[in-house]
Amino acid sequence: MEGIELTYNKLLEPSDDLVSEIAELDGDILILGVGGKMGPALAKLAKRAIDKAGVNKRIIGAARFSEAGLQEALNSERIETIRADLLEDDQLEALPHIKNVLYLAGTKFGTTGNESFTWAMNSYLPGRVAQKYENSRIVVFSTGNVYPLTPVLMGGADETMKPQPVGEYAQSCLGRERLFQYYSLKNNTPILIYRLNYANDVTYGVLLEIARSVKERRALDLSMGHVNIIWQGDANEMALRAFRYCAVPSKVLNITGPEIISVRWLAKEFGKLIGQTPQFINQEQDTALLSNAAESYRLFGYPKVPLKKMIELIVDWINEDGKVINKPTHFQERTGQF
Repeated sequence: MEGIELTYNKLLEPSDDLVSEIAELDGDILILGVGGKMGPALAKLAKRAIDKAGVNKRIIGAARFSEAGLQEALNSERIETIRADLLEDDQLEALPHIKNVLYLAGTKFGTTGNESFTWAMNSYLPGRVAQKYENSRIVVFSTGNVYPLTPVLMGGADETMKPQPVGEYAQSCLGRERLFQYYSLKNNTPILIYRLNYANDVTYGVLLEIARSVKERRALDLSMGHVNIIWQGDANEMALRAFRYCAVPSKVLNITGPEIISVRWLAKEFGKLIGQTPQFINQEQDTALLSNAAESYRLFGYPKVPLKKMIELIVDWINEDGKVINKPTHFQERTGQF
């Protein structure tokens, strides 16, 4: 396990581009919703980049910190933390005013049957945050789910495609974007809408789910037959580098990997490495939830961790029974029922 963790940790180091750009960024960085899947790694990456740049900046993370030990783990990395429920106005207002804000707060799973909370978290709260941080730069995490399913042969939805969200989760995420866009114009707040689709780590993501299904001999549903993915470290790098592209009116940017990947092909690749024959149900459809992130590559360059490397690392991780986060992506969902 030591060798796998060493390889994994090397992939979490900040690039020279990030170190250079974070040195030029004026002000500290606040991560709202730091307790989610991407937040802790994002905070650590920012701290490492600051240390390498030799500049004096604070990294502050705010969250409910429901996961035991996470707040203490971040503090041990010299990341400041604030325990807060952002939906409580007094706790939101008590947060410090920081020049650069990464907005990661939101909810996805459990939407069905809990729609009111979903809208409060994904649409009401963004308006409150946009008002409080009207004098900041804000990178707003959103999702490719705001796009409709598109023909696989089209190459994915780019930023010029009109959103057509399916289901209340995706609709509430478009609500998040619209509230930030409104306050960007109203208050002259520079904002970037960061539409992510899908981040992957050894501990979670589409690749891990497919690999575990193959290893455990569970049939894979091919109804959503094609996906986009990106290594979490690359996605986090782009999020931190996105501050320089915040604009008024707000800029929308797709973030994902360059390939449109066949789920069947992924399962077969994992099968070769794991030594299992994948099992499938249903057939690929002509459409899928796909994004075209060509604009992000123009700004940041291509992701640095290639697909084959991700596949190999995940196989090694699950063979060594590495820790995983049991928060499935439900990437197979075609009707927006999360």
